[in-house]
Amino acid sequence: MTAARKTYDRIAPIYDILDSPYELTWKRRLRARVFQGLAGDVLDAGAGTGCNIVAYPPSARVTAVDASGAMLAQARARAARLRRDVEFRRMDLAKLDLPNERFDAVVATFVFMCIPENAQLAALAELARVCRMNGEIRLVDYRLSDRPLVRAGMRVMSPWLKFAFAGTYAAGVDRHFDEVGLACVDQVALVGDIVTMSVLRRC
Repeated sequence: MTAARKTYDRIAPIYDILDSPYELTWKRRLRARVFQGLAGDVLDAGAGTGCNIVAYPPSARVTAVDASGAMLAQARARAARLRRDVEFRRMDLAKLDLPNERFDAVVATFVFMCIPENAQLAALAELARVCRMNGEIRLVDYRLSDRPLVRAGMRVMSPWLKFAFAGTYAAGVDRHFDEVGLACVDQVALVGDIVTMSVLRRC
């Protein structure tokens, strides 16, 4: 995931500006839904500049990790402004320096879209490892629409997404769920059929 980390180290100071059209029009609204009902020890995996902080449940003890130190610096500043107590740690999602079954819940928003296919299995296995047996993993990501016109538009935007955010609209991480012992118990449409939340449990 070195290439993606370099991209985010470079754009960290302007990431929130680049993403603001999406954040202001729909992303911020869905973040509250993604974290709804979570409590206890929560891992925000691939926390970036900390856009999820506004949605952290007040009673939750949140650990936020990201491979980019520059992005985490922005997240720390955001947490300070919002007066939220968050533990920030820099680490690769494919090699989490965290104990087994450490968290009651794990959330990753728009993360696997930025992880190369050859690293997705390792990252997903790590999220499963650090989540408790009765815990919940929530993965939010883009998917290519089934509607022809929307799908065509997403394909047109794909080069920009890759250039600006090292991302793709077709992460395809769901093909690894069974392999790492995760059962998808719910699939929630958050924005039409282009942004979905997979709710997973260890099995």
